[in-house]
Amino acid sequence: MGKSRISNNIRKLRFYHSEMTQKELADKVGVTRQTIVAIENAKYSPSLEVAFRIALVFDSPLEEVFSYDPKDDPI
Repeated sequence: MGKSRISNNIRKLRFYHSEMTQKELADKVGVTRQTIVAIENAKYSPSLEVAFRIALVFDSPLEEVFSYDPKDDPI
């Protein structure tokens, strides 16, 4: 089984939202800055709840913040 891939546009969205810092986003979402760093760098996949909170901060659909590439996924 291959590795599934979840990517995100958080860095770009932060830039387009008044150059929001990782700390500011973390405070709005209710997580640590380190969590945002890990999510942004695709080292950690957020829970569904955190993913929705991030999308709400940017007033964007979830699909504009996160994308899923099912390459090699055996579904």
